[in-house]
Amino acid sequence: MRVPLSWLKEYVDITLPVEELAERMTLAGLEVAAIEHVQVPEDRPAWDPDKIVVAEIVEVRPHPNADRLTLAVVDYGGDEPETVVTGAPNIKVGDAGLKAPFARRKARLYDGHVDDWKLHTLKPSKIRGIRSEAMVCSEKELGLRDSHEEVLLLPHDAPVGVPLADYLDLSSIPTHDVVLDLDLTPNLARCLSIIGVAREVAALTGQQLRLAEPRMLAEGLPIEGQVEIEIADPDLCSRYSATLIRGVKIGPSPYWMQRRLTLAGMRPISNIVDITNYVMLEWGQPLHAFDYHILRGLTDDGPPVIIVRRAQPGEIMTTLDGVERTLTPDILLITDPGGPVAIAGVMGGFESEVTLETTDILLESANFDNISNRRTSQALKLPSEASQRFGRGIAASLTIPAVTRATELMRQLTGGVIAQGIADAYPIPQEAVTVEITPAEVERIMGVAVERDEIVRILESLEFKVRGVEGDEARLLVTVPDHRLDAEFPADLTEEIARVYGYDKIPTTLMSDELPPQRQNLALEGEEWVRDILAGCGLTEVITYSLTNLESVGKLGLDEAELREENYIRLANPLTSEREYMRRTLMNHLLETLRDNLRFTDRVAIFEVAQVYLPKEGEPLPAEPRRLGIVMSGPRLARSWLAALAEPMDFYNLKGVVEILLTRLGIAGCTFEPAKHPTFHPGRTAELRLSAASDKPLAILGEVHPLAREAFDLPDQPVCLAEFDLEALLAQAEAMRPMQSISRFPPVIEDLAIVVAEEVPAKRVQDVIARAGGELLTQVTLFDVWRGGQIPAGKKSLAYALTYQGQDHTLGPDEVNKVREHILQQLAEELGAELRA
Repeated sequence: MRVPLSWLKEYVDITLPVEELAERMTLAGLEVAAIEHVQVPEDRPAWDPDKIVVAEIVEVRPHPNADRLTLAVVDYGGDEPETVVTGAPNIKVGDAGLKAPFARRKARLYDGHVDDWKLHTLKPSKIRGIRSEAMVCSEKELGLRDSHEEVLLLPHDAPVGVPLADYLDLSSIPTHDVVLDLDLTPNLARCLSIIGVAREVAALTGQQLRLAEPRMLAEGLPIEGQVEIEIADPDLCSRYSATLIRGVKIGPSPYWMQRRLTLAGMRPISNIVDITNYVMLEWGQPLHAFDYHILRGLTDDGPPVIIVRRAQPGEIMTTLDGVERTLTPDILLITDPGGPVAIAGVMGGFESEVTLETTDILLESANFDNISNRRTSQALKLPSEASQRFGRGIAASLTIPAVTRATELMRQLTGGVIAQGIADAYPIPQEAVTVEITPAEVERIMGVAVERDEIVRILESLEFKVRGVEGDEARLLVTVPDHRLDAEFPADLTEEIARVYGYDKIPTTLMSDELPPQRQNLALEGEEWVRDILAGCGLTEVITYSLTNLESVGKLGLDEAELREENYIRLANPLTSEREYMRRTLMNHLLETLRDNLRFTDRVAIFEVAQVYLPKEGEPLPAEPRRLGIVMSGPRLARSWLAALAEPMDFYNLKGVVEILLTRLGIAGCTFEPAKHPTFHPGRTAELRLSAASDKPLAILGEVHPLAREAFDLPDQPVCLAEFDLEALLAQAEAMRPMQSISRFPPVIEDLAIVVAEEVPAKRVQDVIARAGGELLTQVTLFDVWRGGQIPAGKKSLAYALTYQGQDHTLGPDEVNKVREHILQQLAEELGAELRA
């Protein structure tokens, strides 16, 4: 919410410096995100009455040599119209009747094409081959505001030929204004208006709010018999008010209104639209203007009938943006007997739009259910200033003052005549809310004692009505003002007292009770343990969306049964089709993150710790187990002169990271078993199991299948991927691991080469050697695999480096020979292995 101080000052005196006021508002919950100073030169020259006048654009023709330029024929009150070249986007071919400031030759103007404020004298020039001796002016060229893109359009009744200085009082337009940019939380919907902010500023600074009841001068026929209102669904529309203005003339709004709308962040469009936006910003009540003659009645000669109802299944309407929309029964519509004319509180209909030919206006001011409005806005993807306000809740009592204020402005600025009275359907009146509070309750919640009289003063400054309970002056009965829909309980009133009293004045205190016992969060500690280990391995943590789409998951190559919708949790109202389902795996988002990052670097090694969401039959909430995902691709080192380190990472690099993770977690005895998975490359995929006989794997890991790699638009290089069941992994982790003493005696190291059948895994051979070697064998390392030559077909040679070491003495040759013989015996018996000659 952008709040120009010049507008705010109409309702409350600003007695504090801007920075101090912003701090005070922020401490009270109205966060001032930015302070914008809008400034023009204080010494701007007066407009020359002979050279800068009001003019009418009587014709706009295309420029013969430029698509973005036009030729405007301007009547400025001289003997003959003058043709000028302009590139303003709001001056279009075919326009006529527009009023604008017109500067003749030798007029002193500001240069609109430079960043600073520089005066220059207007001289004739040729623009793309067409001579132009004058110009229609923007706000910057006139020294009004730093805006050069569009020509300043004046109201339709601006007199042609009159000096601009006589029509616009330059002295009344400030050279400096301040705009407060407020970042409001949803519970501060009352402050989405200038008057709402003024109420807060008055209470915070001790000033009086200046707010008169709006009035309108109605001289037309009574509104009864000219329009009828029917609310078919009062649960979604508690009030609908309307006025009728006849004989309006559509055109630009006056400059003072255009300026305020622009400072508040809205673009001026026309007097009717600008007035509805102006009053919405001023009062916080959205309005909508209908072309009265487009609306239909029950009979051809009967008055228009406004019917507020839910949409019928499959009902279709075209909204103001030209989009044909199919509606559902949970959407509230404004209709007439001919069909929909607007989506309530969201957007008007294309057919009932106000155009330049409109002469009579039916002005709507209604109150719609906030939850229904918010759902409709999200479902149709139509966010707007109006839906932002309706979606947070607006008081039903606000419809009458807002429509009265806007109607009178339309009379003043469009020349219309107001029908007497207001058509007002109010089936569900807004109930008054009374809350009881005591100083003791305020002290209990705030932690500081506030005097009874101070409580009364603060609440009354916020327009609450306070009275004591007879016989018990400590109890206060507080009547909540109509515009405060957020105050229902004593805690709400205490919050208001604390805001105005000043959060910064509440002293810091210690708890009077002893601290509760501190307990370990083992789940969180396990996650952090894993994060620290992987970060130590050189991986970077990422956080991806927990929402996904089936197209992305399908790129993993999963079969149709896995991709059935019932296997996923679907959002009832997703913001986008890309975030429609709760994820069941981390793989697809990790591969997408890898793809996005490989655009900027040639090496990526990342991991994610997060939950997945698995439906549970018969239960409303899903299971949310934790998963660990790892993905790696690119050279082993980012930069290296060694060719081996510049080679791409493969399965064994990923396996090495997994082995380090298992070692650091104290998990021993795990095995890597060959596996098949549609996402992974055949023959380069493994399951991590607690043992070869274990039923449930801890993880799946390997190199990504080329088809999946291509589906995710990844480069043609190995991509290593792993996903762990983190719950099962951490269940095996040992926080307290037994440590083994380091022997002070020298080791004996020897190589052992054996020949085994091709199908025997090297890991199984290593396990047999380690078990047979007993305590004296401290390390077994595979360092060579050989096939062919003297090795028979169907066989392979595996060479291991064995390290023997005693804890209490130096091992002799006999002890080592004995252990080696036992190892060879076990290898022969269990695996049919032979010592290589």
